[in-house]
Amino acid sequence: MIDVQTVGAVRVLTLSSGRVNALDVELLAELTGELRELRSSGAEALVITGAGRVFSAGVDLESVVQGGAGYTDRLVPALSEAFEAMFGYPGPTVAAINGAAIAGGCVLACACDRRLISPEAQIGASEVRVGVPFPVAALEVMRYACGDHAERVLLDGRTHRGADAVVNGLAHRVVAEDLVEAAVAEASDLGGIPVDAYRHTKAQLRAPTLARMREAAAIDGEVRRLWGADQTQRRLAAYLEGLRRR
Repeated sequence: MIDVQTVGAVRVLTLSSGRVNALDVELLAELTGELRELRSSGAEALVITGAGRVFSAGVDLESVVQGGAGYTDRLVPALSEAFEAMFGYPGPTVAAINGAAIAGGCVLACACDRRLISPEAQIGASEVRVGVPFPVAALEVMRYACGDHAERVLLDGRTHRGADAVVNGLAHRVVAEDLVEAAVAEASDLGGIPVDAYRHTKAQLRAPTLARMREAAAIDGEVRRLWGADQTQRRLAAYLEGLRRR
């Protein structure tokens, strides 16, 4: 589900899971494990992107609806662990947003140090419009990435493109051609910074956010309850049916 390649001194992780690289429990566990393994082996510079024309359309809602509360009780912690692993990764991380990065896909991209986006790609944290609350790790990633724009981005739940994505903190720059190559170049440049200085500075910057993530057990318990509630399940089923009719 994750293809790992080495380009010079950079590891390129490509999400490859179905048509839209949806985030299910298995993919999230594989991503978390890959990040932890890379961290323990030296924390090389990373690029993350999506196979095909989509970065990631977010959580696999089909699995959520089919699996109900039993599945969401596994999913919410898996999301939090993956987002925290990416956000707290010591080395440089660059997202090459080659297509739609929606909801969980948006959060995953925003957990990276730098985000490059193709002109046609849409990115947005649409959770509130789908009808589910944010796990604490997801919300804190978005708060960190979007800064003063976070409240509008999270409560509007809209998607953004190009310069609008940059203005709202969802991306750093738009790359019209050779997106992955540009992301590799960016990661390589950041990887050329003295390692201890980069990692220590990144750790200092992100420590308050990571601390809030790790103190979130009570809140995430409520998030799991809301994700698994009958009303939420019915809302998600209706949302999926609407997507099928488009």
